[in-house]
Amino acid sequence: MLARTVEIVVRGRLGSPLVAALDGYRIEPVADGTTRVTGPVVDQPMLLGLLEMFDDLNIEVVSVNRVGS
Repeated sequence: MLARTVEIVVRGRLGSPLVAALDGYRIEPVADGTTRVTGPVVDQPMLLGLLEMFDDLNIEVVSVNRVGS
């Protein structure tokens, strides 16, 4: 299955342990106080798992966007 690249924007900054757990994803703090998490997602269950992880950690997801075509 072909992975798609997604960008998940969350409110706030991510701590070092979470950044380490997101190996393979690009983590970019933004000046407006959000953080962009960009990387491959192979299917919907994987995406839902990422979103559930943020929810379990009480990290507010601002948006989820597909990157590229």
